[in-house]
Amino acid sequence: MQYLFENVRVVTPEGDADWLLTDGARIAQIGLGNAPEVPQAQHIDGSSGYLLPAFIDMHVHGSDGADTMDATPEALRRMARFFAAHGVAYFLATTMTASREAISRTLRNAAECLGTQLDGATLLGVHLEGPYINVKARGAQLADHVRLADPAEYEDWLALNVIRQVTVAPEFAENRMFMRSCAERGIVVSIGHTQATYEQALEAVQIGARQATHTYNAMTGLHHRAPGVVGAALTCDLLTCELIADNLHVHPAAMALLVRAKGTSGVIAITDAIRATGMHEGESELGGQTVYVRNGKATLADGTLAGSVLTMDAALRNLQAATGLSVGALSPIFSANAARQLGLAQRKGILRAGYDADLVLLDSTLHVQMTFAEGRLIYHKGRDLADTAG
Repeated sequence: MQYLFENVRVVTPEGDADWLLTDGARIAQIGLGNAPEVPQAQHIDGSSGYLLPAFIDMHVHGSDGADTMDATPEALRRMARFFAAHGVAYFLATTMTASREAISRTLRNAAECLGTQLDGATLLGVHLEGPYINVKARGAQLADHVRLADPAEYEDWLALNVIRQVTVAPEFAENRMFMRSCAERGIVVSIGHTQATYEQALEAVQIGARQATHTYNAMTGLHHRAPGVVGAALTCDLLTCELIADNLHVHPAAMALLVRAKGTSGVIAITDAIRATGMHEGESELGGQTVYVRNGKATLADGTLAGSVLTMDAALRNLQAATGLSVGALSPIFSANAARQLGLAQRKGILRAGYDADLVLLDSTLHVQMTFAEGRLIYHKGRDLADTAG
């Protein structure tokens, strides 16, 4: 199938273009001015909206009543369909700190479900968040299952070849051994749920850490005499910073500060969304704990933030409001930077001829109208694609 997008602002690294033509799974042409005549292509009127690279969410637990830790194909399918409706074409299913058996079951399920999901986003792999974290910075992770890294446990997990990112507290020697094993395999090592010092964070970078998990949250903060992990994240060029742009986990001013410090190439928007996302407010569940969702805020009974109910398109709107930057300037934060971290930058994350046709069409108010993954329509507002998905 060929698609010709016109009457739209096509966001490319070289600036906005006026039209884009796909040919199967790839982008065929992008241009300025009037679109070419392509009789065989399906024409799509962008209604003066935006055509962006489809979003990539590297840190998301669940949505639509489903969670990665459910460890079922149906849960991942539900999540994938929901994500596509919010512009996400690719995601890492993210775990919680749990027992060895529960994590093993989750990883095996994900390994069997890798790739394209039914009329939804593509599962690229797993983000292993915990259990090798600091119990004093656990956030909404269950304390009973926090532990030090043990090769007798994690070597079996790594052998499944499904883990693409890990979140680890680097202040423990055992965890640093795990980090080395992951870095050697090309897995993204992210510093998070940690009480590491600034110096320990830089040591983690030397080992191979290249990311900071939900920057500002569950890590040592910035003090002018003790810069902490936040200070390392803000100043170390080798660290790319995840950001939950929901205006709850991070104040808009702190979001703007992060983007100024790191540039738009150094920040990755994530949702950290949980199963309550897209559902009615009230009680939900995360990692075996009751979660309460009120006024768009998910917390444990003691008030601890417990993931989010954020979507990626809402994050884009929030971050634009916080920074005042254009949609084009912010686009790398939602796609290209994640593609780079995951080793996919040669074919994904930007709109350019020859790259994969991973596209999200937004209206002028930045709400999702259509989402494509490798030229395949996976979401169309107001239509159910379940009966026609290939």
